[in-house]
Order: sequence, then C-alpha cells, then structure tokens
Amino acid sequence: MKLARQKLSLLFPGIRFSKEEDTAPLFFHRSTMFSNQVARFTSDLEADSVISLLKSIELEAGRMAEDKKREIVRLDLDLLMCDAVIYKPEDLLRDYVIRGIQELDSNG
Repeated sequence: MKLARQKLSLLFPGIRFSKEEDTAPLFFHRSTMFSNQVARFTSDLEADSVISLLKSIELEAGRMAEDKKREIVRLDLDLLMCDAVIYKPEDLLRDYVIRGIQELDSNG
C-alpha cells in the first residue's frame, strides 16, 4: 500500500486517501485479510490512461497474471469512477468503499 500511495501521489498531485481498512477476502478460500483504501484525485487523463497507470503500479509491486488463480493479491488498484462513469458498480456498494468515500467527503 505504501508503494501505491507513493506512486499515486507522484502521478496525481493533490490525491487524498482514506484510512486503510483490513477486510476479509470475498471470493478466496484463504483467510488472510486484505488491506483496502479509497483515494480521490483529479486528472486531465482519459480513464483508459489512468487504468494503464494503475496496472503499471500493480506490476511494479510484483503482481503477476497467474497470481489471482493462486489467491495471491499483491496489489489491486481499481478505477471505480471517472467523469461520472461508474466502472466498478459492485465495488461502490462495498462497506469499506462507502466508509472511505464518506471519510473523504467529510474531510473536504
């Protein structure tokens, strides 16, 4: 998470992060907790370019395509919404995402 915050802060000055929250895995058999965090930023980049940057940070963190099959998630960065387009509607309903958004909204 630290690497992600550092890289995202360089790419998107003014980015704001909610606090990290540990959550149980939703679709894996392993019981290892995940660390999750919500971020909000502005950018002149198109959504596809932002997604490419997020994927490059995941690769830098050591994520490999076959990891998910082995229930390994080193880092997973998702663009949930951009320019009023929702890319991950199911994620926006997750409790930790709702709390993160509320935290960012309340901290202006």
